[in-house]
Amino acid sequence: MSAVAGKVVIVTGASGGIGEAAARLLAQAGAHVVLAARRKERLDAIAAEIRNQPDSLQPLAVECDVTSQVDRDRLVDAALGSFGRIDALINNAGYGQRGPIERVGLEQIRDNFETNLFAVIGLTQLVIPVMREQGSGRIVNVSSVAGRIARPLSSVYDATKHALEAISDGLRGELAAFGIRVVVIQPGFILTDFLETANQVSRSVLEDPGPYAPYYSNFSQASQRARKHAGHPSDIAKLILEALASPKPRLRYSAPAHAKLFLALKRVLPEGILDQLILRMMGIKGTR
Repeated sequence: MSAVAGKVVIVTGASGGIGEAAARLLAQAGAHVVLAARRKERLDAIAAEIRNQPDSLQPLAVECDVTSQVDRDRLVDAALGSFGRIDALINNAGYGQRGPIERVGLEQIRDNFETNLFAVIGLTQLVIPVMREQGSGRIVNVSSVAGRIARPLSSVYDATKHALEAISDGLRGELAAFGIRVVVIQPGFILTDFLETANQVSRSVLEDPGPYAPYYSNFSQASQRARKHAGHPSDIAKLILEALASPKPRLRYSAPAHAKLFLALKRVLPEGILDQLILRMMGIKGTR
């Protein structure tokens, strides 16, 4: 029997990409999955497909905007009302804001932090008392390689993930005495609609690049080249399952291979050399 069989797991951002893959895999492993996302029709379709899988437990689909306190409360209440407990929270919902700091509006920056960080904190605050009362629980925060390595033209998104990593590290120590474990997942480039969403929310900045125009095409070309080494959402879903199933999970999990490589380089290379490597990969001429 799977170690997650019968566990109640909330997955945010479950209507596509990593969240959807994780929800499907956890359901196959016997977990009671609570799927949360804004796209209700897509969410309901995924829940119906999971329901039709052999031996799958009944999933629960909850339309939820994680930036809304009302929706976060409703999500946790729905999970408790249906299953009576919450064993794990997968904080996966998030998006990328692109563009140079000079030209990204403060409101856009605040919005990115609201989704990628403050919503995570708000939802985590709701499940901690439940898990503490149970004497156990897992909080899995989906960060990114960007949570350790910041890149030009992605500073805002990368900053949200850097902050998420710091929150996770502090939280891990705060909750250890209560039997609640905190794990960070660090995906690299994964084939999802992440880039398309990032381009959409960043359109006003991308359409008015100003002096940064020469770098935009280089950035896009670098992204296209990275697709050759991209992983699949199922790669990250497997890490999430491992983080929940292991009796002693690692503090951090990363995939695919290029993610592990860059995180290793971050640990061993002098900062200046790593900076130059990133600039070269992105086709940006540095002056360092």
